[in-house]
Amino acid sequence: MDPQMSPTPDYIDYSMSEPCQKTNVRQIASRLLPPLYSLVFISGFVGNLLVVLILIKCKKLKSMTDIYLLNLAVSDLLFLLTLPFWAHYSVGQWVFGSVMCRLLTGLYFIGFFSGIFFIILLTIDRYLAIVHAVFALKARTVTFGAVTSGVTWVVAVFASLPGIIFTKAQFEESAYSCGPYFPAMQYHFWKNFQTLKMVLLGLVLPLLVMVVCYSGILKTLLRCRNEKKRHKAVRLIFVIMIVYFLFWAPYNIVLLLDTFSGSFGLNNCSSSNRLDQAMQVTETLGMTHCCINPVIYAFVGEKFRRYLSVFFRKHIARRLCKQCPVFYREAVDRMSSTYTPSTGEQEVSVGL
Repeated sequence: MDPQMSPTPDYIDYSMSEPCQKTNVRQIASRLLPPLYSLVFISGFVGNLLVVLILIKCKKLKSMTDIYLLNLAVSDLLFLLTLPFWAHYSVGQWVFGSVMCRLLTGLYFIGFFSGIFFIILLTIDRYLAIVHAVFALKARTVTFGAVTSGVTWVVAVFASLPGIIFTKAQFEESAYSCGPYFPAMQYHFWKNFQTLKMVLLGLVLPLLVMVVCYSGILKTLLRCRNEKKRHKAVRLIFVIMIVYFLFWAPYNIVLLLDTFSGSFGLNNCSSSNRLDQAMQVTETLGMTHCCINPVIYAFVGEKFRRYLSVFFRKHIARRLCKQCPVFYREAVDRMSSTYTPSTGEQEVSVGL
């Protein structure tokens, strides 16, 4: 469950003149969120774990793109690890204590922000590889990728600090809750600050970077003589932008409406309940982007799919069928004969 929302049955919305009971919201959440969170957790965990294993065991982290893909997968895994706890919380009260409340909230926000930042870095990386190919040969190194990744994690931690500091477990009415508790005198300031930060860093910034970078990429690809490769790359670019917008824009819009409900004439109990229900649905939709990331940034590339085939044959098929070594031997032979450094890098730069 979203750590920004107070999940207690008798939650009081301080933005309203009278207390607003949200029991119905809690009842819907207890039925809807556990199966959805479980599905997102299982599919996202398997997909991102496969990305990590393939990047380390097969690709050996030989390029800056590999470094960013690895960190993106780790970000998604951190984010996903918190879902079983929020799923349990949506059914009853918080039973894991104050330390776990802050720790899981921290992992949630750090995974959220770092995932967005690494998507931005992957976008810039692809822009450099295609639009400024000569400069990219010197700039796109493993060392530079590792350094920028370290800086990105530090920035993600700082972006998460307000959410971590104001979150705690507290006994209210008849149950323990885990959520943000802003100082009463500064409640509106911190709530507005958190929302604007989420929207600017989580939607506006990545979309702005995507539009600028992919516009330059499209201009370059349209001059490409290889029509088949051009169409494939252009299609991939539009998929990345559209998918990101469709998955995260609804949540950010609802978050804005909820935070500034008074400005939109939604500061009544009925509207607040509907906004909270919309928040649950749209946030779950946004969370599923963790499951889509491996598909878009890794498995969609032909090279990565073949690495996946090699990994399966070499590390899984061999254990399941010890009498069938021919499968993974053939796969390794095909990879060694098919992929040269030059052809491999060309596919990474265009379609990962």
